[in-house]
Amino acid sequence: MNDLMAALCLMLIIEAIMPVIMPQAWKEFLHRITQLDNRKIRIAGLVAMLTGLGLLQLFR
Repeated sequence: MNDLMAALCLMLIIEAIMPVIMPQAWKEFLHRITQLDNRKIRIAGLVAMLTGLGLLQLFR
């Protein structure tokens, strides 16, 4: 359970880096994402998820 909580905390920290450092670029990035069709967003999410899973298996 502690590992899960640590992972969630790290995720929040990493997710917050971009808006804190470059808020304007973050807003532009989010605007561009809203212009994509759902299929591209799903593919990008799947690639990110599988990459994270692969890296997790590699380092554990």
